Parts: sequence; structure tokens; C-alpha cells
Amino acid sequence: MRHVFLGCLFGILVSVTATSQTTDLARIEYLHIPFSKSDNSINRFRVLGQLPIPLTKDKEKRKFLVIGAEYRYIDLNIEEPVPFDPSLVSSVQRIEGSIGYVTEMGNNWLFGAEMGARINSTLQDSPSGDDFIYEGSVYFIKDVDAENSPSNKEYRLILGLTYSTTPGRNYPLPLINYHRKFRENMTYTIGVPKSNIRYYMNASKKDAIQAFATLDNFFGNIQQNIQIPDTDVVAENISMTNVLAGIGYEHFFTKHLLYYAYFAHTLYSEFRLRDNNRETAYIIENDNSLYFRSGVKFKF
Repeated sequence: MRHVFLGCLFGILVSVTATSQTTDLARIEYLHIPFSKSDNSINRFRVLGQLPIPLTKDKEKRKFLVIGAEYRYIDLNIEEPVPFDPSLVSSVQRIEGSIGYVTEMGNNWLFGAEMGARINSTLQDSPSGDDFIYEGSVYFIKDVDAENSPSNKEYRLILGLTYSTTPGRNYPLPLINYHRKFRENMTYTIGVPKSNIRYYMNASKKDAIQAFATLDNFFGNIQQNIQIPDTDVVAENISMTNVLAGIGYEHFFTKHLLYYAYFAHTLYSEFRLRDNNRETAYIIENDNSLYFRSGVKFKF
């Protein structure tokens, strides 16, 4: 049960925005989106880490505190003509810290909770009020390995709620995720933000390919609000949401250290300026485009 417990520990305590479910202890990543119908593009650099701290030596009911930190720098290259100064939104930074708690409940169930704060901003000046976002989440997880499953199949079910003070989202978001190993060399995951099916290409499981559909996004407060001509809506933040599908490749240097690369195409895309009520001030891009993400991570 120990490996199950630790796997869930890291899997639930990285992001309370329900934008990632991961067993990563550390990650360095690069993302590139070249818009297909313009010279605009987006580059994102991301680094994260997590530190688990045991709270008890009781092997029957383990409890952990998890300290997490993440930094993202999003480079926004707006080369097409726009009715505002693009230098005001040339980049967005995200600086996040979180603290989480997880404990065993019995019968393969775990409970986890997290709270955190982050800066999401264009950061032309020092951070202030609207640059800060606070967040919290609770999760219940059932994780069953092959030895404890009547069907001899490994699976994990995650049910939870997440909430953040992101403008225009004054309600909690549900999280439902189901992961199952259904063959010795194949697994699938159904949920939000990512669903996939993975195939291990060799018996050593050094190489794997996957087909996936996922959600990716970013949000940033604009410190110097922008008045767009011919509209009463003042641009107070910049955001992008992508729904995409693609294929991925993973190479495991060791059991826990791997390189990954994902190639995809967006099925839905919105890149725009908005006010804090989510009213659109200006649409920068809404055409579908290619998507590439790659990195190295160390995971449980």
C-alpha cells in the first residue's frame, strides 16, 4: 500500500485549479504554440517542485504534509496589428506556493486537502491586489493495486472540488478522474483536464506512446488596464483556453526520470483580453493551431 499512498499523495497536491493531475516531484517544461493564421505565437517555460514531509510514523495510517512551488513564464509574441500597445501584455508570470495534507482513511480510500496562493500578472510593476489569486481544494481518492482488486486490475478514482478567486469564477469546479491498467502494457485515463490511452512499446517499459485529449490555459492580471477603442469594456486581464487532441511520446531513463514530448492540434481556442466579469474586450486569436510541449520530469 505504501507505493499507492505516495503515488496519490503527489497526484492530488500539485494544482488546485484542476489544470493538472500529476505525480511529479520535479519538472522542467517548454511549450510552443505557433498560430496558424498569423505571426503571433506563445512560448511558456515552467518549473515545479514538491517536498513531502511525514507527520507520523504510524504505518497503518500515514499522514503527510506537502510543500509545493511552481513558476511559469509565458512569452506572448503579438506581431499582428492590434488596437492597443502589445508591450503591455508581452508576458505573463505565475508564481505559486501551496501546502497540502493527505491521510489514509482505510479500505483503499485517501483524503487530501490543499490551500495556496499565486501571483498571476503581467508584472510591469510590483505585485498588488488583483495580481494575487487564492485557492483551495479537497479530494477523495480510491486507489487499488492488482493485489487488492477482485479483477486483478489496478485503478484509481479521484473525486474532488477546487475553488479559486480567479475573477469571473465565483464557484467551485468539480474534479472527476478515473485511471485504469487494463492490460500489462496499456492504461487509460478518463477525466478533466486530461484523458488518454497509453501503450508501452517494450517489456522494459522504457518507451511509451499515447493518444490524448486535454485542456490547457493561462490567466494573467493586466496591471496597466487597457481601454480598447470603440468598446466600453476595459481590458483588465488576458487569458487563453485551449481544448486539444494529439499524440505523445515518453522515454524513461530510469523508473522515475523521463523525457516527454506532446504534439497536438487545438480543437477550440480563445486568446483574448477581458474585464473582471469575463466580458470580452478584444479577441487576439480564436483560430485553431498546432501545439508542442516537451520537458523532463522526475515523478513517483
